[in-house]
Amino acid sequence: MNQARPFTRSRTDRVIAGVMGGIAQRFGWNPTLLRAVFVVLSIASAAFPGILVYLILWLLMPEGDD
Repeated sequence: MNQARPFTRSRTDRVIAGVMGGIAQRFGWNPTLLRAVFVVLSIASAAFPGILVYLILWLLMPEGDD
């Protein structure tokens, strides 16, 4: 059976804290594209508090063992 990997911050693919790199690794996405989408959504929508979401994920996601 295929086990899902846990959400962890990336140690190797990080710009600030590895949150977007960890999410991209978890789902097999391109981390640069994910960062760009996150920034565009954060700027374009006042209802999407991107900085707050990022800080919360930074606090809640454990560091990975890449």
